[in-house]
Formats: sequence, structure tokens, C-alpha cells
Amino acid sequence: MDTSWHHTTVLLNEAISALVTRPDGLYVDATFGRGGHSRLLLSRLGPQGRVLAFDKDPEAVAAAAAIADPRFSIRHQGFAHLADLAPGSAAGVLMDLGVSSPQIDNPGRGFSFRHDGPLDMRMDTTRGQSAREWLAQAELGQIAQVIRDYGEERFAVPIAKAIVARRQERGPLATTAELAQLVAGAVKTREPGQDPATRTFQALRIFVNAELEELQQALAASLDVLEPQGRLVVISFHSLEDRIVKQFIARHSREVVDRRVPFAPGQVLKLRALDRVKPSAAEIQANARSRSAIMRVAERTGAGAA
Repeated sequence: MDTSWHHTTVLLNEAISALVTRPDGLYVDATFGRGGHSRLLLSRLGPQGRVLAFDKDPEAVAAAAAIADPRFSIRHQGFAHLADLAPGSAAGVLMDLGVSSPQIDNPGRGFSFRHDGPLDMRMDTTRGQSAREWLAQAELGQIAQVIRDYGEERFAVPIAKAIVARRQERGPLATTAELAQLVAGAVKTREPGQDPATRTFQALRIFVNAELEELQQALAASLDVLEPQGRLVVISFHSLEDRIVKQFIARHSREVVDRRVPFAPGQVLKLRALDRVKPSAAEIQANARSRSAIMRVAERTGAGAA
């Protein structure tokens, strides 16, 4: 395994400061990545504190072996498996969403249109269908819907038609460069500073890894797992993720999301919204990939807690 791919953790100090309320609690790093959050967490905890990490990427799990601390453990699972933990057992749950720099920068993972590599995009390379395999058999309407819904791409239909035509003429797409070139030919106008393939690659990655569905499952599980006054901290990097997180916190803290939907009498309020944080100008200058990050913080109330 190549361990040279570097990852700079976004909103590192802000996230851990918001997360930790007591040094002897169990804290869940639901998306280990390369362990930036877990390492700082461990430094803030006492001898009785513990960190349980989750990650579906086998390379991330392998990297976790470098943490020689008996208070730390990791599971090779997606964070929807938060539901497996005992109710009320966690003092904090941290979710750092999206793709990590080692995944983007390693051409062999197939996440980036900037580096040619196999069209894979799976976060867990040990299971599931790759982007190449799905694009080789999906119908035009399915491809267009995924690119439109998960990439918010207005040229979704022309892109899907180009993918299907290419498949019929020369066989399925096999590499990221092939897909990026095809998308560039189908996108008629480009947004300033954005590669035409950006939205399509985002859409396929989200779909292949069922990212939004897993996020919804993990958020719901956090309500059961968190102890009263336990903290939920979620860092998102695009509007689809942030919208889900924002609406989830609002729905369970009685903030108005949609005035057409009345608050149900007797509804138990399980969260209290605490904060919304964006990276500082200094962090964005040092790490351009942090510029779209939004961190939301909520606290579990005692209502309905186990």
C-alpha cells in the first residue's frame, strides 16, 4: 500500500473543541480518513476516554494501525453502523463527510478527473459495484438521473447520451480520462474555474458509495447513540450533504425548515442546534480544499434518551 498520499484535516481544532464535553467519554470518529481528528481527540481525553473510529476504506483502516493507543479502535465499516452501538453510549459523534485527499490524489482509486486511472470510485474496494461496472450496463435514463440528482448538472441528459453512444460504438468507458474527455465534449458551457467533469464525477462517486443514504442512516442512529448533552459534529463539503444535515438538526430542534409543515403536538425535541462554522481565511489559503466546508454542531437533549 502506498502511504505517501497526504491528507490535511479540515476544521481540525474547531471540530474537536466542539465535540469534547468530558475527557472520560466514548467518542466516535465516524469517518477516520487518515486519523487527524482521532489523534487530536485522543490528546484531549483522559485515561478512561475512548475513541471508536469507522471507515469503509481498507487503506484508511490499514493506516489506523499506526495509532498505538489502547484507547483507540477502528471498524472496517461505513458509519451507518453507528446503529450497532449501545443506546446512550457516546459522548460525541463526529462525521467528516465526502472524499479524502489520499482517495482523490491516488490515480488508482479513480475519483479524480485530473489523474488518469481506472474508473472505480468505490471507497470500499473490497465490495460493491465500481463506476465502470455500473456505467457499462445502466440505462440512459438511470445515468441521466444520477448525474442530475447527485451532481446538480444541467447537462445530465447530453452527458448520459454521450456515455451510452460511446458504449455502443467502442465499448464501455474504462478510465477516468475517457470519462472526463467525453463529459467535456457534452457540456456546452463551462462555469468559470470549474472543470466540466466536476459535477459528473461528484454524482457518480456519491451514487456508487450511497453516500447520502448512508448519511441519513448515520444521522438517525446518532440520536440513539448519543448520551444527554452529547455532541453531534458534522463537516460537509457540498450543498446536498449540508442540506441533509441542516434539515436533520432543524427537524429535531424545532427550528423552522418549511413553514408549510406544522410542528407535531407532543413531538419530542432530541437536539439543540449550537453552531455553524466555516474555515477561516487562513485555513482556506493553506488548504484550498477546505473552502467549501461547513461544520454544524448540535447537542443531544435528555428527551427520549435511553
